[in-house]
Amino acid sequence: MVESPLTWALTIAGIVGLLAFDFFFHVRKAHIPTIKEAAKWTGIYVSIAVLFGIGILVFGGFHPGLEFFAGYITEMSLSVDNLFVFLIIMSSFKVPRADQQKVLMFGIVVSLIFRSAFIFLGVALINSFAWIFYFFGLILLVTAGNLLKPEQEETDGEASEANNFIIRIAKKFIHTTDYYDGDKLFTQVDGRRAMTPMLLVMIAIGGTDVMFALDSIPAIFGLTQDPYIVFTAVAFSLLGLRQLYFLIDGLLDRLIYLKYGLAAILAFIGVKLILHALHENSVPFINDGQPVPVVEVTTQLSLIVIVGVLLIVIVASLASPKGKALTTINNTRRHAQQYLDLDYEADLSVREQNYKQLVREEQALLAIPAKYKPLIRGENELLDMLDEAHRQHGDYVDRNPTRFPAGDPAQRFERLDTERYRESDAEDPEEPSGE
Repeated sequence: MVESPLTWALTIAGIVGLLAFDFFFHVRKAHIPTIKEAAKWTGIYVSIAVLFGIGILVFGGFHPGLEFFAGYITEMSLSVDNLFVFLIIMSSFKVPRADQQKVLMFGIVVSLIFRSAFIFLGVALINSFAWIFYFFGLILLVTAGNLLKPEQEETDGEASEANNFIIRIAKKFIHTTDYYDGDKLFTQVDGRRAMTPMLLVMIAIGGTDVMFALDSIPAIFGLTQDPYIVFTAVAFSLLGLRQLYFLIDGLLDRLIYLKYGLAAILAFIGVKLILHALHENSVPFINDGQPVPVVEVTTQLSLIVIVGVLLIVIVASLASPKGKALTTINNTRRHAQQYLDLDYEADLSVREQNYKQLVREEQALLAIPAKYKPLIRGENELLDMLDEAHRQHGDYVDRNPTRFPAGDPAQRFERLDTERYRESDAEDPEEPSGE
């Protein structure tokens, strides 16, 4: 494709306009998006991307259109994986739920700016040095290998320590508070201007996004070298990321096979890049600097492989009992911590909704089959947290009898259930294998 300066200008103006609309109509006023709202706007942004891709098919040609869709789907799938890290960062910094949108919006804008710079740098390198395809291919193969490494689970205590470490470092150089003032970046403390953790978490999210670009940009260059298609595919994948975060939050742990799917996709694109590098070879010590006759992977095959792998891992993850158990365990722990930590969320209506959700998750937790109980890290600690959450909520109900219907069982979950759970574990001393 050959894009005119006017096409570039209109495209950039449209993307900036969508970001501005998103900020002024959704992010500027702090609130917690409902599932319905998140699903609606995720659907809208995906539809806009699909219509844009159809426009490329019609006006740019069949091959560029396929390249856009392959790039968009790949970048979108990598973005979903990034949401796992965002969730950890948000929890570590204890960002209030209503203010998480602004943090994500900042991260998306920073990511778009830096990735655009990486894109044009990548285009310049490709045009000047054909061997860069070897480098990009190796990056993707190494990244794929890292995804397959056994994960070292980060405990909540470690996340909190990381948070406190960053705050301590910031305090050495800048007057910094360890509490939030709404969604403000700066506040006044004893007449002095002070930075809030909101700015710190934005920096953490933005920096993480930049690191993610180191594998996402080579991945899309493995599918197309057209800077316009690369830029638009990356931009549209980022535009819907904020809504997607709130839509699938709580189900992220369910995608237990996603990393294997992403590893397969990145390895596939890495091999494709190396094959392309061999086909265009000019490196003196490879085939005397002459092109190597190899089979090149077509865009059609790339799109089929990417979509096929994603469908397989998503269906397998959603059908997995282990994935369902992990989701229940992690969501129960997270909501119990949030309910007990007033510094995290002090809004009474939000805490009330959190508690109701916690009750449902606890019931599911206590019904987990015995073979999945070894997945629970710090089982007794988690049960103690649940008991404490019920005690605190019971005290709150006693202090505010008019706020709750008398005898409503949903408001006062029986702590005897956790005691029965402990007793059933004691009766069966043999720990399940977890297989």
